[in-house]
Amino acid sequence: MLNRFAIIGLGLLAAGTTDALAQTNVNGQKIAITTAVPFLRISPDARSGAMGDVGIAISADANAQYWNVGKIPFAKKKYGISATYTPWLQDLVPDINLVYLSGYAKFGKDDNQAISGSLRYFSLGDINYTDFNGASTGTGRPREYSLDFGYSRRLSTYLSTGVSLRYIHSSLITGAPNSGDTKPGNAVAGDAGIYYSRTTELNEDKAGTFSAGAVLSNIGSRISYSSTRRDFIPTNLGIGAAYTYKADMYNKITIAADINKLLVPAPESKDSNGTTSYFYPDKSVVSGVFSSFGDPAGIKRVNAAIGAEYWYQDQFAVRAGYYYEHKDNGARKYFTVGLGVRYTVFNLNVAYLVPSGSGITRNPLSNTVRFSLNFDFDNGSDFSKTRQDN
Repeated sequence: MLNRFAIIGLGLLAAGTTDALAQTNVNGQKIAITTAVPFLRISPDARSGAMGDVGIAISADANAQYWNVGKIPFAKKKYGISATYTPWLQDLVPDINLVYLSGYAKFGKDDNQAISGSLRYFSLGDINYTDFNGASTGTGRPREYSLDFGYSRRLSTYLSTGVSLRYIHSSLITGAPNSGDTKPGNAVAGDAGIYYSRTTELNEDKAGTFSAGAVLSNIGSRISYSSTRRDFIPTNLGIGAAYTYKADMYNKITIAADINKLLVPAPESKDSNGTTSYFYPDKSVVSGVFSSFGDPAGIKRVNAAIGAEYWYQDQFAVRAGYYYEHKDNGARKYFTVGLGVRYTVFNLNVAYLVPSGSGITRNPLSNTVRFSLNFDFDNGSDFSKTRQDN
């Protein structure tokens, strides 16, 4: 019971009571920026999860709805569907998880346009509430979800862009007795992405593809869990680049890197009676975005990731990556590995996050195995062919 309430407490701190957390000082350093609905920044697919959470500029699939909606027109197939299951905090509790479903469909002249959508559902398990005497007072089911719809278009041979709209619902204290002035939070947000990709033929079998992208994600309203305060959602700026080298008709390798920065204001300091405390300023969304670039922590607020992917005959993939976050901004540092198998329209990806850190710096996904199922096809006959082959 103690562990369960500790987990929910962490979720509430991250999602609705940032002032209490921001007024502390850890080893003389300002603590990391926190926002509401942090589940929006959990990497949802096993392919990118195996590459250190790199995804802005790698080749497009159905999960581009999360990483960069602008790259969907560059997907090789006309239609795509993906489903991913991610256990969360598995080392502590068994029933916290993220489920992600996404898909796209291209249309128009030369399939130069696409519509896309996704559903992200985050469950914090079942909570048994008790009073101070340990007597049961009810059961709660904290849940959060977001629903997206996107549109993207190829602007030229090498360039495309896209936008998406998102509805966010966060119910963290459902079923809690005597919850007082609290309510589920709701917000509306959007993404805007741009993508560039160009392939150069090197000789008879060799080719190189350079890709780059940028995305503004979760640009939207603040979210409220009570009548007295509103919290920022994780508005983020991401920039990525990738290079794919096709050595011959059998071997292909991709190296990719992303950098990300939260566009929310950092804690500000206040001196009182010789004691320094930290608080989050009450600013508008636009003001918060611009003020985030004036954060005294500077480059410490930028997270970086690098990943690699090797394909053999476009059927078997091996992946690895590394994610880095400065110690003053959360201190998440971890390696990832993974595998992929492709058979006609079907693609299975598996990712594993290598345990790292200890205590409060231990990544909550340590030892977690994630699975993604992808289906990419041009028409119904692709499915018929798959059934016949089996």
